[in-house]
Amino acid sequence: MNGIIILRNIFSHQWRSFSRCSILQQEIVHATTPLTIPVPEGTENVVSPKIEKIVMDITKLNLLEVSELSQVLKKRLNLPDAPVMPFGGMAMAVPTAQEEEEAPKAVKTNFTVKMTKFDEKQKVALIKEIKGLLEGFNLVQAKKFVESAPTVVKADISKDEAEKLKEALSKVGAVIEIE
Repeated sequence: MNGIIILRNIFSHQWRSFSRCSILQQEIVHATTPLTIPVPEGTENVVSPKIEKIVMDITKLNLLEVSELSQVLKKRLNLPDAPVMPFGGMAMAVPTAQEEEEAPKAVKTNFTVKMTKFDEKQKVALIKEIKGLLEGFNLVQAKKFVESAPTVVKADISKDEAEKLKEALSKVGAVIEIE
């Protein structure tokens, strides 16, 4: 019985050695075969001889001939002129006079009232006016608000409301801007 176990161990050891050799031999065979260049995704391998001839002819043209070819193709195929992209980035389309007339002008509907500075002599009157105009302000909050100029008084309001606010605050020594 011991002899069978010994033979089995020897046989399994030889089998593993044989297996390793065959794997190494396969790796050597695969390493010696030349690598093929993969085809980029989205391109087809097969190109008709007619297209290949056209491509070869176009690649032999100089810049002036390419420009002339482009003009002829645009004319024959009735293609519009495409804007030329600058090297630095996106091309800015310049609207024509007709496009400018057709495009409706955007009307600003929301305005921001900003107090840039105020007259120190009328500071008390301005604080009282701010307290009365802005909801939820007490005298201390109104004083801190005025002293923090330049600051936004109100944002996203209509033009009429912005004008009324500017008029009221200008009477008490504030310099107001409407944006």
